[in-house]
Amino acid sequence: MNDFGQMTSGLSDQAQSRFGPKWVTLEEVYALHERQLSRFGGPSGVRDTGALESALNRARNKWNYEGADLAMMGAAHAYGIAKNHPFIDGNKRAAFVTMMLFLRKNAMRFAPPPAEATVIMLALAAGETSEDGLARWIRDRSSAV
Repeated sequence: MNDFGQMTSGLSDQAQSRFGPKWVTLEEVYALHERQLSRFGGPSGVRDTGALESALNRARNKWNYEGADLAMMGAAHAYGIAKNHPFIDGNKRAAFVTMMLFLRKNAMRFAPPPAEATVIMLALAAGETSEDGLARWIRDRSSAV
């Protein structure tokens, strides 16, 4: 158990930014998803808000209870969205851009080649890449600011 995470759970994102990660909000994910749909197409709509909340909380739980690093929490965002399918369409795209936003909000430089990003997200959604595998992939291609 992460004692530091336990101390910070329950704090607002603003207060927590002094002690832990800056979290992605539901509103941010909705906006990112809509932007992806308007750019690449697909039907709009949320299939299951609870599934999206669960996906975002997955990363928080990894912070609070496992002391996860930024790469693992970024991977948790992507894994949760890709596996929970909270949107009618565009779940893999939403998973990737949510992961990217989380990493950038937390000062992690991460700009994978688009072709590699596509391959890893398809593999994640198909169960060919694990959440841990995605975290390793992120670590291998990133640096802190």
